[in-house]
Amino acid sequence: MLKRKGQYSILIKLKWNKKVSHNLYGRMIDKESIYYKRKNYIKHTLEEDKVSLNPIEQFRQWLEEAQKHELHEVNAMCLSTVDEHFKPSSRIVLLRAFDNKGFVFFTNYQSRKGLEINKNPFGAILFFWPELERQVRIEGQIQKLNAKESDAYFDTRPEESRISAIVSPQSQKINNREELQNKITEFGKTLPSNKINRPDYWGGYLLIPEYMEFWQGREHRLHDRLVFSLDPDKVSWIMERLAP
Repeated sequence: MLKRKGQYSILIKLKWNKKVSHNLYGRMIDKESIYYKRKNYIKHTLEEDKVSLNPIEQFRQWLEEAQKHELHEVNAMCLSTVDEHFKPSSRIVLLRAFDNKGFVFFTNYQSRKGLEINKNPFGAILFFWPELERQVRIEGQIQKLNAKESDAYFDTRPEESRISAIVSPQSQKINNREELQNKITEFGKTLPSNKINRPDYWGGYLLIPEYMEFWQGREHRLHDRLVFSLDPDKVSWIMERLAP
């Protein structure tokens, strides 16, 4: 049985399970596809009188809760940057530290994100903890850490990771994986006996937050969204609720 209405058509297949499929703009969509996936969020709420007035502290509380639940890579975040043509790009990086000054991550300064930050020193990071039905969005200016701070973190990395950071021309085209392996082999022949120093083209960044949003999934898509924005003098935070 086929029913048509405008650009949509509905095809009902009479099978044992009476599976229903839709024809959407010429694409058959099975009832078991992601088109129909739904989840009702009912685990937590987010109320103004129960959150910290300092969004950094509120983030700390949520991060600690995620760690207590032993979620996979709780410090993984999506970092978005924009190039000089206003084209955005995103990737997953790891949060390595945070305080009232901002959020710290490390990368190759000559990578795509590094070059975009150099051209346009603003970005956004997003944390998503689906097991807790929570998101945190953070936006702000990005600046480099000083060499001492970058050196301190680089020295904590395993030797293999330090070598990889040195030999990999991040975001540049290479012929094959063997090319990287050969570079590692060649570097190993001249491996310093005392210390592997951080290269100048690798180091840390600090994202200084100007906007932080805490998102808590709620029933029937009426999610809670509390936003913290810096006042015009960039001294104190203003909290507001947004519609989902």
